[in-house]
Amino acid sequence: MGSANKTQSAARKARIEEMRRAEQSRQRRNRILTVAASTVVVAALVVGGVFVVKSQDDGKKDTAGDSKAQGSGHFVTGKDGVRTWTGKLTRNHVQTTVDYPMHPPVGGDHNPVWLNCNGNVYTKPVKDENAVHALEHGAVWVTYTDQAKKADVATLTAKVKQTPYSLISPYPNQSAPIELSAWGHQLSVTSANDPKVAAFFETYVQGKQTPEPGASCTGGTM
Repeated sequence: MGSANKTQSAARKARIEEMRRAEQSRQRRNRILTVAASTVVVAALVVGGVFVVKSQDDGKKDTAGDSKAQGSGHFVTGKDGVRTWTGKLTRNHVQTTVDYPMHPPVGGDHNPVWLNCNGNVYTKPVKDENAVHALEHGAVWVTYTDQAKKADVATLTAKVKQTPYSLISPYPNQSAPIELSAWGHQLSVTSANDPKVAAFFETYVQGKQTPEPGASCTGGTM
C-alpha cells in the first residue's frame, strides 16, 4: 500500500513539473503574441479608434458580470474534515469587488488577472478576486490569522515555497487560525503538523476539482 502511494505521489509530482515546463513555453509564446497584438492595436487606432470603442464595450461586459448572483449553497463536511461547497460557483471575469458567501472564498466570479501562485508567499492580505482566479487554475491557498502560531506559519510558508500551484497569505477575517482552500473545497486546522494538511495539498494541488488544469500560475499579479 505504501509503495502504491509513493508511486502515485511521484507521478503527481512529475505531472506538475511537466505543467511548469509547459507554462514556461506558454509564457514565451504569449510574449510573442503580445508584440503582435500591440502592432494590431496601433494600426487600429490609426485607422479610426475602433479598437478603443470595442475595448470599452468589453470592459462593460466584464463589470456587468459582477452583478450576477454567486448562487445559493452551503458547505458539507466530509469524514476527512474537508468542507465541500454544494452550490454552483460561477466563473465570470469582473472588474469590481465580489460579495462572496464564504471567507476565504473557494470560487465564484473573479478578477481577470490571477494572483501568482507558483509557491508565492504574501505577508499582507491579498485581494479575494485575484486569489479566486488562482484557485481556478488549480492552486491551494493557505491563509492564517494572528491567532496562528508563528512556528506553524513558518512551516506552512516553507511548504508553499516548495509547492508549485500554491500560495500563502494572512486573512484576518476567517474563523479558524489556519485555512486551506481550493476551488470548491476548504479545510480548517489549528496546527501545521496536522496530517490533514499534507493530504489536502496532495489531493487538491492541480486536483480533479480544478476548472482550468495546467493554466498559468505566474505572469499574473503580485
